[in-house]
Amino acid sequence: MNFLEEKILHEGTIKAGNVLKIDSFLNHQIDIDIMRQLANEIKRRFKGKEVNKILTIEASGIAIATMLASMYDVPVVFAKKSETANSTDNKYVAHAYSFTHKTMNNVFVSKPYLQADDKVLIVDDFLADGQAMHALIDIVHQAGGAVVGLAVAVEKGQQNGGKLLRDEGYHLESIAIVESMDWETQTIKFRKQTKHVSDTYNLKLVDE
Repeated sequence: MNFLEEKILHEGTIKAGNVLKIDSFLNHQIDIDIMRQLANEIKRRFKGKEVNKILTIEASGIAIATMLASMYDVPVVFAKKSETANSTDNKYVAHAYSFTHKTMNNVFVSKPYLQADDKVLIVDDFLADGQAMHALIDIVHQAGGAVVGLAVAVEKGQQNGGKLLRDEGYHLESIAIVESMDWETQTIKFRKQTKHVSDTYNLKLVDE
């Protein structure tokens, strides 16, 4: 197991409907050490790639993106989901369905913050059906920029978002890929990735 898989096993909970709840360290309360490890691992996996901007979507991806951007020493841009009083019409807009909230969102980035010469690494906390990632890719392409790669903390491997993005030719790196999970038995299976072994684990028995 890698550090993120271990953290999920120790602190995660599977809810009815096979929803993985890890908000104690990733997307409600934030464990800075885990953010730091995620950023280090993402940068390692994209070694040699030129990156001059990190792009994410509000709100849960911002913590990872900010930590990563500090290592690259580049700006973070996050796509907004809601209009405000100072929103501008001069923006790139895409549509993204939220698997978690079951809603369709218009997400946008103001045009001055993405340029045609940008080499963008897109980052998010979860990947399910790939709607948010595709929206961010669309925004980068509207700006004329290049998508260097895609990075997520947790990929839901039982859904098809990761496969679609890889089939489209994108360099996608997921630090943990959940192959399957069962809320009744509180068991989770991670997909085998390079240099570590995958198996099925019980979230309530990980210390035994």
